[in-house]
Amino acid sequence: MSLPGPTTPSTSHRATLFVLLLASTLTLMAGAVIAPVVGVIRGELGVSGTAAGLILTAHGLSLAIVSPFVGWAIDRFGLRTPLAGGLLLYGVAGGAGLVTESYTALIISRFAFGIGAAAVFVGTTVALLALFQGEQRDRVAGWRSTALSLGGIIWPLIGGALGGLSWHAPFAVYLLGVPVGILTLLVIPAVPPAGRAKGGIVTLLRHQPGLLVFYAFSFFGSFLLYVLAVFLPQRLTEVAVEAPFLIALITTSTSVGGSLIGLFYAKMKARLGYVNLLRLATVAWALAFLLIGLSGQWIFLTVAAFVFGLGSGVVVPALAMMIGESAPVAKRGQAMSLSGTANFTGQFVAPLVLGPVIGATSIGTGFLIGAALSALVLLLLLVFPVMSARAPAEAAGTDKPSTDATSV
Repeated sequence: MSLPGPTTPSTSHRATLFVLLLASTLTLMAGAVIAPVVGVIRGELGVSGTAAGLILTAHGLSLAIVSPFVGWAIDRFGLRTPLAGGLLLYGVAGGAGLVTESYTALIISRFAFGIGAAAVFVGTTVALLALFQGEQRDRVAGWRSTALSLGGIIWPLIGGALGGLSWHAPFAVYLLGVPVGILTLLVIPAVPPAGRAKGGIVTLLRHQPGLLVFYAFSFFGSFLLYVLAVFLPQRLTEVAVEAPFLIALITTSTSVGGSLIGLFYAKMKARLGYVNLLRLATVAWALAFLLIGLSGQWIFLTVAAFVFGLGSGVVVPALAMMIGESAPVAKRGQAMSLSGTANFTGQFVAPLVLGPVIGATSIGTGFLIGAALSALVLLLLLVFPVMSARAPAEAAGTDKPSTDATSV
């Protein structure tokens, strides 16, 4: 199977790219869409603050748990059906909040929603790796990073606007997964399994231990991102920025930075290479957290959020490509699924780890600790070699040569 190259874009090629990028925007809006109405839900359903918080985090927990199974399904049955099925589940389970009136039913729907979100997260990344090659793959990876960041801006704003109608209304945004799932079945090429692979995830990691480094970095990046998401609004309140809309504008600076840098990702990768991109991102994260920890001016906090987004904007595509290119094609879904597990585990534990520290000291101290951790990771990246290369088929127990299912 061959997709048309960039010099001769056909209608089917453009449709495939559009659906892939649109589906990618859905992964980052999972919790942000309903965040503005969580307080209202708490009052309407009469639950505690902790129980209300679970509405935002339940999907992340189920996503982290089921991601390896989703990856196995993609490797076993091919790409299109698991991705389309995940999008449909994403839409139906996410949209269930429109009619749900009990807390128990809402939490069950959120756990189911996480399963669909896992398929979307893993499937869109595997699709990028399977359907695009070479320089075009780098360009699309950058565009996908931009799409992810734009999704983190647009969908929450729509959800916030709908929240003015009722606490149920923002859940309607998730219904977008249904038509995108149908479009996936219609326009995404049928990428068959790349061959039966011997062994499972343990075998993969035994032969490709370098993947653990990428997963650790993915965990760390998500950890920092959610420290920023949870505690930057509180830091802004400390410096007399209390208007919710202004706080929302400042915090979206992270997504703006990620959107912009994604457009330049392909050129940066070609010039600097993967490892230098990770190093630059870590520098950006350290500077951003240092500025938040030391500054008492909202303008500098806005700049810090933007700089953090610049770092994340190159890390997201770089890590995805490093993981995908380090794994044999027959186990690419499983390799990417562990990235999802690491990513959302980092999000889940971030406030649990730094929250008590901040409670015992200050928000500024918490961000300074984050800056110190970023500096430590940068030192490790400078001292120890980190490489991304295609794994030979025999190294990970595949039955077929490690070649991509499609070419551009």
